[in-house]
Amino acid sequence: MELDDIFTKLKEDMRNPVEHVLQEFSKLHTGKASPAMVEGLEVEAYGSTMKLRDMAAITTPDARTIQIQPWDKSVASEIEQALLTSNIGITPLVAGEVIRLPMPDLSGERREELCKVAQGIAEQGRVGVRSVRKEALDNLKEAQKDGLPEDDFKRAEKDVQEETDSHVGRINDSLAAKEAELRQV
Repeated sequence: MELDDIFTKLKEDMRNPVEHVLQEFSKLHTGKASPAMVEGLEVEAYGSTMKLRDMAAITTPDARTIQIQPWDKSVASEIEQALLTSNIGITPLVAGEVIRLPMPDLSGERREELCKVAQGIAEQGRVGVRSVRKEALDNLKEAQKDGLPEDDFKRAEKDVQEETDSHVGRINDSLAAKEAELRQV
């Protein structure tokens, strides 16, 4: 593998764990309503499993409420059931064909619990970035065996570590921001 190919793959592969962490953080609810909290929810309807976003309009009429309006009114009870069995911790209120999810106030204990969940998500992301680093270093060692000069190898090794530090830093910054958001009353 050429050095350019190794670094192109490295950057692309390191972007994935960071984006995954950011996506998971958007699902952690902080008392502020966000459609991302429920849009990926799986609903049993029409004899199969579908994502909630594919069968309903999900909006936030205000900062403390998520509103779900199914396109087919006959699946409202299935959506309600999926919301009840999910672990989002919000009880749905059904008003005719509209389902509302009022955001409960978070207790201090629940805030700390969510911070621990965020820390776990961030650690998974850091592990993902480090595994990409290991793969890139293995590719560099292979390239060294194929004739890559020692100076180029050492320089590339340093660049891989800088790229790793950059991506881990993004995860850590996102974690700090999410924890601050979760602890804010």
